[in-house]
Amino acid sequence: MGPVLVIVLVGFAIILLVVMWAIGIYNSLQRQRLTVDTAFADIDTLLKRRCDLIPNLVETVKGYAGHEKSTLEGVMRARAAAMGARDSAERMKAEGEISGFLSRLMAVSEAYPDLKANQNFMQLQGELGSTEDGIARARGGFNGTVRTYNETLSVFPSNLVGRMLGFAPRAFFEAPTADRDAPKVSF
Repeated sequence: MGPVLVIVLVGFAIILLVVMWAIGIYNSLQRQRLTVDTAFADIDTLLKRRCDLIPNLVETVKGYAGHEKSTLEGVMRARAAAMGARDSAERMKAEGEISGFLSRLMAVSEAYPDLKANQNFMQLQGELGSTEDGIARARGGFNGTVRTYNETLSVFPSNLVGRMLGFAPRAFFEAPTADRDAPKVSF
């Protein structure tokens, strides 16, 4: 075996190793991106359930607190915006608005003892509370997968491969401001 053949074989082996390494990084990033998408789909399912509960809740409250029209209309507008969202960023913004209006709606219900005692309202409130707990858990899982994906995408050498192949960081699903602050209700 001549020295030229050895150099060619070594060069070929190096190229093969670099290609295999890049494929490994690509596959890792692809798996993590799919995990992020799956985690968002889990949240999306719960958000859809919450949107499905809202019309029944609004109708029940309307029977007792019809003069709280702006709150009731706001909930329904926010629901329509969430259902019509074109992308995840729009959806997250709309869901934040829903959370704010639902907080106000629950605070309004405190002023109506008959409403709080209504079996239908209590059942809807329980289902909504359970769904909100599920959303919070799913949001935590989603944010964990986004953190891992973004971290992998930002460290060397996967940042080079990721950038070349069009991988982009994902946004966290943050708790809306309404979830952080106590609702302010005035009568």
